Amino acid sequence: MTIPIARLGPLAQLRAGRTPRRISHLLLGLIGYGASVMLLVRSGLGAASWNVLTEGIARSTHLSFGSATNLVALAVLVAWLPIRELPGLGTVLNVALVGFSADATARVLPQPHGFAAQLGYLLGGLVALAFFDALYLGAQFGSGPRDGLMTGLVRLTGKPIAVVRTAIEVVVAVAGWLLGGTVGFGTVLIAVCLGPLVGFLLPRVTVSLSTAERGKP
Repeated sequence: MTIPIARLGPLAQLRAGRTPRRISHLLLGLIGYGASVMLLVRSGLGAASWNVLTEGIARSTHLSFGSATNLVALAVLVAWLPIRELPGLGTVLNVALVGFSADATARVLPQPHGFAAQLGYLLGGLVALAFFDALYLGAQFGSGPRDGLMTGLVRLTGKPIAVVRTAIEVVVAVAGWLLGGTVGFGTVLIAVCLGPLVGFLLPRVTVSLSTAERGKP
């Protein structure tokens, strides 16, 4: 099983063409990703697995959610070493922007009142998270730490994105729950649906690269 994004080093990513469009997809995707994360957290019905882990760490360490997000991102980068995932501009901006966007959204996003509003936050956040995740990955400027773990394992195992992403989500959710993160039925819904949604959307929003750079290591 292959993924529709090229495996390029940082310099090859910059030389791959269509830069303005790719940069706009990258920035919009990362900012939207952070906002989507906070929608899921505010739903109160169970956040995405990585956010359960982040919330657990934030509660345990008294860091802000955004600071804990960045801490997790940096820690996950260490896991890239054995799978030899290649970083890029998207990797750096992911660490810088996602946590910032999540914190900024938290300051303006109202608390939902009633189950219908909570469900709206959950479903809207799930679809938005999958879309913005695929959008920034499809810019082909390198993965963020968490998605790099996914794409690296997809390449190594040959398993579909849905299978690899779901396995990661389950392991991370359990770890976050043990640290005090909030787990609900939404966590299960996200763990089951996010991988297939990203797998469906990614080929549709990926920006094609110049033939000169496509496929280079």
